[in-house]
Amino acid sequence: MAPVKVSKICCIGAGYVGGPTCAVIALKCPHIRVTIVDLNQARIDAWNSPEFKLPIYEPGLEEVVRQARGRNLFFSTDVDKGIQEADLIFVSVNTPTKKSGVGAGFSADLTYVESATRRIAAVATSSKIVVEKSTVPCRTAESMRTILEANSKPGTRFDILSNPEFLAEGTAIADLLRPDRVLIGSLQTTEGKNACESLAEVYANWVPRDRILTVGLWSSELSKLAANAMLAQRISSVNALSAICEATGANIEEVAHAIGYDSRIGPKFLRASVGFGGSCFQKDILNLVYLSESLHLPQVAAYWRQVVEMNEYQKSRFSKTVVDTLFNTITGKHIAVLGFAFKADTGDTRESAAISLIRDFLSERAYVTIYDPKVEESQIWLDLAEACPTMTLETIKKQVNIVHSALEACKQKEAVVIATEWKEFKEIDWETVYTQMTKPAFVFDGRLILDAEKLRKIGFTVKVIGRGDRL
Repeated sequence: MAPVKVSKICCIGAGYVGGPTCAVIALKCPHIRVTIVDLNQARIDAWNSPEFKLPIYEPGLEEVVRQARGRNLFFSTDVDKGIQEADLIFVSVNTPTKKSGVGAGFSADLTYVESATRRIAAVATSSKIVVEKSTVPCRTAESMRTILEANSKPGTRFDILSNPEFLAEGTAIADLLRPDRVLIGSLQTTEGKNACESLAEVYANWVPRDRILTVGLWSSELSKLAANAMLAQRISSVNALSAICEATGANIEEVAHAIGYDSRIGPKFLRASVGFGGSCFQKDILNLVYLSESLHLPQVAAYWRQVVEMNEYQKSRFSKTVVDTLFNTITGKHIAVLGFAFKADTGDTRESAAISLIRDFLSERAYVTIYDPKVEESQIWLDLAEACPTMTLETIKKQVNIVHSALEACKQKEAVVIATEWKEFKEIDWETVYTQMTKPAFVFDGRLILDAEKLRKIGFTVKVIGRGDRL
């Protein structure tokens, strides 16, 4: 049996992974009809917005959607029609960390994956290739296959593939257009390999064949978790070294630069910061921790758990530095927090270090003014309410103010905290900021983006993460 020639793709889930991924597939494969379906009407309306006010901010995404939407890229809430018409279906739904029950706080909640899988089985009247795109625990594909086979109609068959995404927010479109690799996992049967080749042919429209890696199903699932765990481990490693630097007078940028010259290590992901965030790193490591414990590998679980614990320590250490430097109390003091997204060039706030910092400042009864160029006000209030469950939103709003420029945020403040590395924060008129701040004026750089010496010459007291005060 020859591989199926894919002419229609359906993606279940119009979120951060499904939307950009399938938009790029549509752009690069004009002969394939791509339909992205989601039950969230507001989200689909945003994808179909005449003004292209898309639900996700990602550099380059709007240009891709402008070129493909209405040609061979469509967004719809009609999930059943999308499933029925497609040859290949991406399952790209949310897999958050469980909040209750077995594995709470560690394992992935697969409710949406199972729901989507059951829907495919109930609706499909012809054979389909079903592609697991969401980040899932090892052997989830086995559960999906069991559900599909148990509920399939006569004459229909389902082939399961794993095709994890390796996107970095802020560079997702560039990552999709020029990927380091595309990973496709399949059962090592003739049917599995044929299904794998069908998907490989889609990507081969723009990705060189030597970058399309085909592996076993379980290796593919584990590779995604492993990649994120290794990247997060590097960040936690350099952040652990930053604490030593501050205590000894060393400079973490110099240390990172020196070790990055070693070809075995390389320079990437060696930038100290107030901590990593985003939807993937913490979630995937905790997933790996839970998997290790389930497999009776407690030492392995403890090893990976420490990566997350170091990240939490880095955030609390930085907020303590702010308190200690401001004469051991910030009660009643006014602090500007610049940046709320977990990193620059995205509006995503999931697991953002800024949330932890602001929570700590509020617990010390400080007043906080926030500015971020891309995050919606409603999202900030939502995140703070979740981070501070003992405070009502009304109480939070008495201590927090959201403004629309960095200069406005810094006015009449005792301290400025850089929480996100937005480029515009490097270009602030710091002399004007200084004249408008309460003296002594403090700046805390949690992202290593400011010229500390220049700020000191203006008159600021500057604290930079990973730099000790000793000479």
